[in-house]
Amino acid sequence: EGSMNVLFLSLAPIASLEDRGIYPDLLRIFVKNGHFVRIISVQPDRATYDDRREGYAVLHVQTPQMQKVGLLKKGIASLQIGPNIRRALDRHCRNERYDLILMATPPITLAGVVAYIKKRDGAKFYLLLKDIWPQGIADLGAISQSGPVYRYFRAKEKKLYALADQIGCMSPANVKYVLRHNPALEPQQVEVCPNSEEPDFWTVSPEEASAIRAKYGIPQGRKIFLYGGNLGRPQDIPFVIECLRAAVHVPDAFFVICGSGTEYGKLRTFVEAEKYSNLLLLSGLPRADYDKLVRSCHVGLLFLDHRFTIPNFPSRLLSYLQAGLPVIACTDPATDIGDIAQAGGFGWKCPSDDPAAFVRTVERACSADLASMGDAGRMYFSAHYTAEQSYEIIMRGLER
Repeated sequence: EGSMNVLFLSLAPIASLEDRGIYPDLLRIFVKNGHFVRIISVQPDRATYDDRREGYAVLHVQTPQMQKVGLLKKGIASLQIGPNIRRALDRHCRNERYDLILMATPPITLAGVVAYIKKRDGAKFYLLLKDIWPQGIADLGAISQSGPVYRYFRAKEKKLYALADQIGCMSPANVKYVLRHNPALEPQQVEVCPNSEEPDFWTVSPEEASAIRAKYGIPQGRKIFLYGGNLGRPQDIPFVIECLRAAVHVPDAFFVICGSGTEYGKLRTFVEAEKYSNLLLLSGLPRADYDKLVRSCHVGLLFLDHRFTIPNFPSRLLSYLQAGLPVIACTDPATDIGDIAQAGGFGWKCPSDDPAAFVRTVERACSADLASMGDAGRMYFSAHYTAEQSYEIIMRGLER
């Protein structure tokens, strides 16, 4: 097998492969293995420019604002991205030809770019399916499942799947879901290629952990439950608030919510109004500070709206596992993240429409052997969620 030219498309902005995260970590492995990676990184409000590095290059493409805007704006912006990317490729990367297109959803609206490059270069297309659109937003009631918007995006979704040589899904439940709803696909085309990172198992000393807790005003001697990440519609923040209300009486538990997103204001209003002594709300921290905070906590929380019929698999699980935190997966019945946590011995599952069940799970966690569950989580990560494994899966998929 020779070295390939890889084109990577995603809405996740990547400035350089020194970044940490599911995409930079995977692409670094491609570069390490002698492949050239061309990254398309979308950036709102800055002119398009090309940045060449050792073994890879980033084309920063100017696009409308996509992050932290309403769903309609997001939908409209996602339609403009494809043509923008194609123009930028033609202008800045005229002499490049690609052997492999790697694309992560969202958006599903880049089918045009993919079809163009496949035809022009005879490239293989491996789709990393991270978001099942438009069903996900229909589940949350943002669009009607019988309406024209849904039908339009569903047609785009089918077109994208039809272009894919392989589809890598985040978990077994996702594979089942995609095959059940897209009977045109061959079973061997759809496989598990989970969210993954390069393992980073460093720890903080007990002294450091208590210094970090002191810095944020987190009490010593309690079990610290952390939710870190996006605070948006998918997390069902009104339900999270009900859980926090219900758990106010658990004497050993302290809750830290750290993140940002469209629903952050709801949490801030609740925190200011009810002034609970067992709760801290932090707006998004820089990655280095967040990584230290995670390692000073005891249990990681995952929340997903109970109305989801698509099996989401939040990538923030990875930072919890690497930090040695067992997890409470408070989710809809469609996802298998809670089942996997229980089977792997690193967590509990709990339905996301039952605050009393959440409180019971928190109480169980307070008396559990969290250190050994954390170790089980790290072992599970090493066995299933390393970027190296994702790379191998993709390369094997292409041989097929």
